[in-house]
Amino acid sequence: MKFLFTILTILATATFGFAQQGTLKGKVTDKTTGEEVIGAVVFIKGTAKGTTTDYEGKFTLPLEPGAYNVSVTFVSYKPFEQAGVQVAAGQTKTLNVQLEQNTTQIQTVEIVGTRQTNTETAVLETMRQSEVVVSGVAGEQIAKSMDRDAAETVKRIPGVTILNDRYVVIRGMNQRYNTVLLNDALTPSTEPDQKAFSFDILPTSVIDRIMIYKNGSPELPGEFGGGVIKIYTKNVVDENKTTIGVSGSYRVGTTFNSFLTNTKGSTDLLGFDNGDRAIPTGIPADINMVSKGSDERQRLGRLFPNTWAPKSTTATPDLRMSLGLNRRFDLGDVRMSTISAVSYSNTQSVTEGTRNTYGSFDPATGKSSSYLSFNDKVYANNARLGIVSNWSARLNNNNKVEFRNLFNQLGTSEVLDREGVDRTNGTQLQHNYAMRYESRTIYSGQLQGTHDFSDNNSTVTWTGGYNYTNRNEPDYRRFRTVYEDEEQAYGVQFQPETNPSLQDAGRFYSDLNEHVVMGSGQFEHRFETADSTAENAPKIRTGFYLERKKRDYTSRYFSFGYNSNGNNGAYNESIRFLPLDQVFSPENINNVDGLMLLEDANPQNNYDASNLNVAGYVGGSSPLTEKLSVSGGVRVEYNNQELITRNFDNSPIKKDNPVLSVLPSANLTYNLTPRAMLRAGASVSVNRPEFRELAPAPYFDFVNLLEVIGNPDLDIATIYNSDLRYEFYPNPTELLSFGGFYKYFNKPIEAVFANTPGGNTITFENAKHAYSYGVEAEVRKSLLDLSESRFVQNLTLVLNAALVQSEVELTEKYAEFQPGKRAMVGQSPYVVNTGVYYQDDDRKLQFNVLYNIIGKRIFAAGSNQRQAVYEMPRHQVDLSLTKGIGGHFEVKAGIQDLLNQKTRLIQDSDNNSDITSIDESFREYRKGQYSTIGVTYKF
Repeated sequence: MKFLFTILTILATATFGFAQQGTLKGKVTDKTTGEEVIGAVVFIKGTAKGTTTDYEGKFTLPLEPGAYNVSVTFVSYKPFEQAGVQVAAGQTKTLNVQLEQNTTQIQTVEIVGTRQTNTETAVLETMRQSEVVVSGVAGEQIAKSMDRDAAETVKRIPGVTILNDRYVVIRGMNQRYNTVLLNDALTPSTEPDQKAFSFDILPTSVIDRIMIYKNGSPELPGEFGGGVIKIYTKNVVDENKTTIGVSGSYRVGTTFNSFLTNTKGSTDLLGFDNGDRAIPTGIPADINMVSKGSDERQRLGRLFPNTWAPKSTTATPDLRMSLGLNRRFDLGDVRMSTISAVSYSNTQSVTEGTRNTYGSFDPATGKSSSYLSFNDKVYANNARLGIVSNWSARLNNNNKVEFRNLFNQLGTSEVLDREGVDRTNGTQLQHNYAMRYESRTIYSGQLQGTHDFSDNNSTVTWTGGYNYTNRNEPDYRRFRTVYEDEEQAYGVQFQPETNPSLQDAGRFYSDLNEHVVMGSGQFEHRFETADSTAENAPKIRTGFYLERKKRDYTSRYFSFGYNSNGNNGAYNESIRFLPLDQVFSPENINNVDGLMLLEDANPQNNYDASNLNVAGYVGGSSPLTEKLSVSGGVRVEYNNQELITRNFDNSPIKKDNPVLSVLPSANLTYNLTPRAMLRAGASVSVNRPEFRELAPAPYFDFVNLLEVIGNPDLDIATIYNSDLRYEFYPNPTELLSFGGFYKYFNKPIEAVFANTPGGNTITFENAKHAYSYGVEAEVRKSLLDLSESRFVQNLTLVLNAALVQSEVELTEKYAEFQPGKRAMVGQSPYVVNTGVYYQDDDRKLQFNVLYNIIGKRIFAAGSNQRQAVYEMPRHQVDLSLTKGIGGHFEVKAGIQDLLNQKTRLIQDSDNNSDITSIDESFREYRKGQYSTIGVTYKF
């Protein structure tokens, strides 16, 4: 709380002693007729301050003393600008403006600068001019928060929530129903067991803006349910600039506390493994081909390093560093610009909580029989290296070429320390461990060209791109220790030599590689009419998209079991009770009385997959009347998904699923006033299974004690989308919108608990059908006109909220064990995001308070062996403060998750699709309040 007190003290100090304000007022009229112009926007360039004229064409704008560049705009009039308007303290400055009607058709446009796209004004203008329903967040707004990656940022957008700190859920649609584009190229899935792009891999320092398109159009990918997410990295250079930043962070419950670490490699600090954790050299493709009890099997077992005991250290404060370089220069007649940025972070966290599973529910007692009851501590160390290098070449006024590169490397070293009771086979006290290292690599590169023909009525754009993704998880070690005898310590639990085990002395290795090449092109022609402007001219577009994706996934797992047929016929049980760093010593891996190396050579553990997507589209837009315009068209996608793997009995599985999809869309916009509009849209889209959802390769999550396995029989889902939204833009930085949507799903794909004896396997199934509907609202409002207090005038309120309902009708296979209808997995009935932003440009001071909450949602649907599990609501409050010092320094401080409430997963024990006091905890944990302070220096 000392940190919070410091921030509030700085803020309070900064708000005292304000100088007396002045006032800018005036009247805006038509230059030709002299009539008042009602609703003209009067705006101070370079700030968020502005207002609109009233019914008499008058305006009043309170301002601090100083010189301002004033802009006045209105539809069908030429923009008016006047620089150096002086406003004195306690005085009123009058500025009367005559706007001239814009009746001249512009034949030639000369580019004199680079359009900024990362400001709040630019994003709102993009939303206003869009032909479809879209929401977005600007890099300028992102910079005001303490958000560190894209996952934390997108939850500020209406109807958007985050699952597992990395996956985006739009309008309650599970992450698998979203399509993500990075600089207009489709991103690969970064997860081996999810159809999802992991948003935590993108640091906010590289983001220019994020736009979410919630209805279809021919130019957008045809595969989506919740929305199409477009992430753009920075590419605007307004001046030569070098920026250096460094920050440190303190997490409650972690920093300066005891911290368990995994075995470290020399390159862990850079976010990738140096190879020391790889399967030892000399291990054959299948050790089951080596005879048990042989000297060779013994030798192979001793090749694995004895890295089973975690080490204890003290957690240090988190560290983040960044370097940015912006440059503009000329090569002959070509104007070049480049943005390059390097960011690095090294962070630590301790997540402490509980993990429980239950047997059948007894209505008489109102309780379930307890199976597992554990207390968990998860120690995670994350290292991330990010590099962005974007280049732009303006060949002339009509031709531009851009080359964008993004590289991210994220390494996570994790130790799970679990202690509690297992009652599944009698009552066992257990103290269990899991040690894992995971590295994720993503590279995305695009070469893009934009070419305007000499008449300025036609534009050709093209893009070629390559994406590479790797997820490497080497040597995931898991073992359980059991307290069976009061006179002895915990002993490591081993399975017999015939039963390899993932959770008993298991070592798991997996590697995923995905390569994607793509190409796209679009031709747009704008038709001139007597009364058309660039904004409402009829347009026609045609284009194509080609993508070839290839993935290979390999995994192997080994375990050590006791040698029940040793040379002396006896297993030395005392090995189990040795210190953890001695249990797996080479002398204990032997053919006499020790341990034996085992492997589960399941052919399902590996798969190869590829996907070919070929799309073409024709679309456009046109005004039908002075106020009504229509856009839309049709997109045709040919998609062929191939998967090659094997069943447990080694019989081949080959999935070859070519599908041709015809996807029409239509959108209407009715301009109620020049700044208010009503939008309506309808489209058809699809949702295809991801490779991992098809592949039967198992993956065991030791933290949640869940296994994930695919289903080769999944079908493609078809989605029918409709939207209706009202939008009002009082001025370039303000917005009020309210809308509703409805979606119908045929054969939706959902994650469910499989009907397995243990009830701990999650798989994927097609339901019969589903629907989802809801309402959304968004407000961005400056408080400039609401008070004479300068403190209040510098405040901006941002509020967005969504109410969503959904229902799934299950197939007979699952309707027998669940209610026949339930909400969709991952769908929240409500989402609320709000923030108060204080910005004082003169004092270079910003202060923000942000709030977020989501309603309860299904974490995993139930089966005959397991009730459904829900994630419960959780209030989150974030604070941040930014203060500029002089012309070069900027200090930024903040607190994330001020309330530090528990994340709670609750089992629907009585299976009534509601969570009450009867229902029992599945998993609960806290992440810890997080405080950060940093400094940035700009050259």
